[in-house]
Amino acid sequence: MIRLGIAGTSGGYELRPSKIIAVGLNYREHVAESPAILDRQPAKAAVPTEPILFAKTPNVLVASGEDIVIPTSFLAASGIARPRTDYEAELAVVIGRRCRNASPGEARSFVLGYTCFNDVSQREIQNLDRSGWFRGKSFDSFGPAGPKLLLDRDVADPQRLRIECRLNGRTVQSASTADMIFGVAELVSYISRNMTLEEGDLIATGTPSGVGALRAGDLVEVEIEGIGVLRNRVVEE
Repeated sequence: MIRLGIAGTSGGYELRPSKIIAVGLNYREHVAESPAILDRQPAKAAVPTEPILFAKTPNVLVASGEDIVIPTSFLAASGIARPRTDYEAELAVVIGRRCRNASPGEARSFVLGYTCFNDVSQREIQNLDRSGWFRGKSFDSFGPAGPKLLLDRDVADPQRLRIECRLNGRTVQSASTADMIFGVAELVSYISRNMTLEEGDLIATGTPSGVGALRAGDLVEVEIEGIGVLRNRVVEE
């Protein structure tokens, strides 16, 4: 559980998801760069025809200002000598009430709001693990979120938000949520047809191109207009 401020108010919100559903390869330019990152992708990655879903566990959540911890001792014990752990700036959707089989037209009525999210990813585990992306995405602290919750009622169109990631002050990702292959309404509808979404559940909607490696001492910042800046230092275990 982490506490988010509510944008434009003095109030707060306790983010306590029963599950975190993440979306892979949801920006075309990230699809294009993915073969160099994900060994299991074909030489030329295809644009998905339906959302690619995977889970992150709630233990990943840390607030803005808390550390991202790279599990170096575990990776070394696993025989990974030069591990690569990446940042991935994303817009996250917070579900406001139970949602099952929602149509795209009604999907936003189930959305409470939006926040910044960093889908931190350990690439060697992600690429080698036969179970898929789950484990390499779910180490403690691999899901910074915040700093604010931007309520859906205050957003004219969630597909018109600027998203940026900075690493030690240098812009490394810059895009618009308009570039998503599958937008917020389509994602909420699609996921709700596969599983019931509960109040407080989190959907991480995918990252633009420009992902890269984190190292101890780095400061990584995710900024989305209307929400603010999610800031986290990187440390080794």
